[in-house]
Amino acid sequence: MPLIQPIIRPPAEADSFLLQVTVGCSANDCTFCGAYMKKPFRIQDTSVIIKDIEKGARRYPKTRKIFLLDGDALVLSNEKLIPILEKIITAFPKLTRIASYANGYNITSRSDKELQELYEHKLRLLYIGLESGNQEILDRCKKKSTSDEMVMAVQRAAHSNIKSSVILLLGLGGRKFSKEHIRDSIIVLNRMQPRYLSFLSLMLIPGTPLYREAERGDFEELNAHELLDETHAILEGLTLDKTIFRTNHASNYFPLEGRLPYDKERLLLLLKTAREGNIPLKPDFFRGL
Repeated sequence: MPLIQPIIRPPAEADSFLLQVTVGCSANDCTFCGAYMKKPFRIQDTSVIIKDIEKGARRYPKTRKIFLLDGDALVLSNEKLIPILEKIITAFPKLTRIASYANGYNITSRSDKELQELYEHKLRLLYIGLESGNQEILDRCKKKSTSDEMVMAVQRAAHSNIKSSVILLLGLGGRKFSKEHIRDSIIVLNRMQPRYLSFLSLMLIPGTPLYREAERGDFEELNAHELLDETHAILEGLTLDKTIFRTNHASNYFPLEGRLPYDKERLLLLLKTAREGNIPLKPDFFRGL
């Protein structure tokens, strides 16, 4: 069955086989997110999922990575999800990992035994949208998972050897809450110690509640240099032991990549140089591509 558009997947999953397990996201109330506005949440019929696995295995027998669509595949209980993972493992003999987006409560609601069971069925990577470490910002944006819940989710997943790729949304606090966004995001990320960390930049999407707030003047969007300031300030405060860090999303004005803490000073120097105008920034035109 064709994938249900639009398709949202992390940049790192560009070469993965995409398997539609859910449609949309069960937490589709976030004021900044327009990804699933036209995709009411539902769980894909199991018979359709099985047929897609079988068809995919015939077409792409050498598949090594699979990503579970859409934004909330782990809303399925282990009782429903494990048979799907077992079918995937059987169908794709060269498979090395399965990955998925996850909300904090998808993880914290599971027992350690259930998380270990997911790992044993090759679920090895979760993409978790922290967005901000500041709880007031998360509440204003109607994020369903709390910052503490997301910290616990990353820590408990790691305990079961499941890696987390955490996403922070630069500019989500606007000008009014930028300091709080920086301060608390540093605290939360240092508690999380994620294996992967990506900074994306807020893009106001027409039709979303946050877009309407900005139109009314109730939210002030950060400009390119203010977003670089947030990037520098947060990165400077991080004390991460073993994290791959990236700002290579299309929304970002300045791409960075490195290992923390090893590359931290180099990345900060690059940011400083860009902020001083000595390295050109990506123009606004390209942020939506």
